[in-house]
Amino acid sequence: MKVTAPPWIEPCSELECFMRGLERRNPGQTEFHQAVREFAESVMPYVLENPKYEKAQILERMTEPDRVIIFRVTWEDDEGNVRVNRAWRVQFNNSIGPYKGGLRFHPEVTLDTLKFLGFEQTFKNSLTGLPMGGAKGGANFNPKGKSDREVMRFCQSLMTELNRHIGEDTDVPAGDIGVGSREISFLFGQYKRLQNRFVGALTGKGIAFGGSLIRTEATGYGCVYFCENMLNHVGDSVQGKTCVVSGSGNVATYAVEKATQLGAKAVAMSDSSGFIHDPDGIDAEKLAFIQELKQVKRGRISEYVVQFPHATYHSGERPWTIPCDLAFPCATQNELNLSEANVLMRNGVKAVSEGANMPTELDAVHAFLQAKVMFAPAKAANAGGVAVSGLEQSQNSLRMAWSREEVDKRLQGIMHDIHSKCVQHGVENGFVNYVKGANLAGFIKVADAMCAYGIV
Repeated sequence: MKVTAPPWIEPCSELECFMRGLERRNPGQTEFHQAVREFAESVMPYVLENPKYEKAQILERMTEPDRVIIFRVTWEDDEGNVRVNRAWRVQFNNSIGPYKGGLRFHPEVTLDTLKFLGFEQTFKNSLTGLPMGGAKGGANFNPKGKSDREVMRFCQSLMTELNRHIGEDTDVPAGDIGVGSREISFLFGQYKRLQNRFVGALTGKGIAFGGSLIRTEATGYGCVYFCENMLNHVGDSVQGKTCVVSGSGNVATYAVEKATQLGAKAVAMSDSSGFIHDPDGIDAEKLAFIQELKQVKRGRISEYVVQFPHATYHSGERPWTIPCDLAFPCATQNELNLSEANVLMRNGVKAVSEGANMPTELDAVHAFLQAKVMFAPAKAANAGGVAVSGLEQSQNSLRMAWSREEVDKRLQGIMHDIHSKCVQHGVENGFVNYVKGANLAGFIKVADAMCAYGIV
């Protein structure tokens, strides 16, 4: 891309000039910068080879959200104290369908985080083949330690404002970190009350009121399905492999469940306090213990070793030092750095499949690719969750519910198709660069739609 740099900036490549401009326009938003750079590294050469994209300033337009909505959420706690939080909805791009993306409740949520997530969501949704644009939202509210009534009051207050900006044909939020079935239920109940309509304006709903089977499991299952496709492509499979999984929420637990069903052995899981290593493998019984511990008792992963004393607990550490064939980062962004990537490679890791959003630091991604390790970026590997959210939207529109087997079959088909798109656009001298493949495949569909609309 031909960019004229200001006189105080030294001459630079098209990529660097583009990034400097983006960083000036978005100061201090380091996660957003990281997400855009990872994307632009793959896409910039293609843009330069195709003048229609350069002339239309597609990259500049893609990296500017359609709109950012910021609002106050005022609520009352159980002691009668007035509490105030801030909430956002970043509607990034609706070129190929209504905005679609989760809501995150966490005290460290910032506009920077939500912009990077909304940007990534645009291309992740494009890869699914479903008509969904990209968005993300959330609030700096911490649901941990809050009573059900406090969470309800917060959700109702948030939806009182948010409802005017969303809808089944406009913007369809879902859950994310801190927003599970309880929060989605409260949010949807308030939306229905305010709108006096029962429509698929949120996904991740309960089965009793329009939710889809497999939705809870979808991100973790999809992450493993994608990894299986990568291995099948080189004549291998998940069966018999040793896996290390970070996290212990829905994505991590269902990744472990599906990997185990396909014949792998998961030996490590984690939370923010540390990780457990169980060389005997985390089987169905042990996984059920973790799910009850984390989802019902709200406990810490360290309690695992009390129940299963053959395992060890490593406080304050991440699990990437454990030798494994397959690594599934399923906790949070930037949880796997270059040093840890080097340890994984020295220990013989064959494939890395991202279950969380941007969990691998960019220099670690570069190291995996340089070493020809199969690396599945989040926008491809963790698209299973939003894919089934899209299937939930379809079921809501049709006023019907598909069986578990039907949804799972469709999920497997979508992950297979995403893999095929990545291979089509990512082959380099016999090696599949899945980062490049995912970025290009996601980009082309959105870019072509934007160009078709003209200058809007």
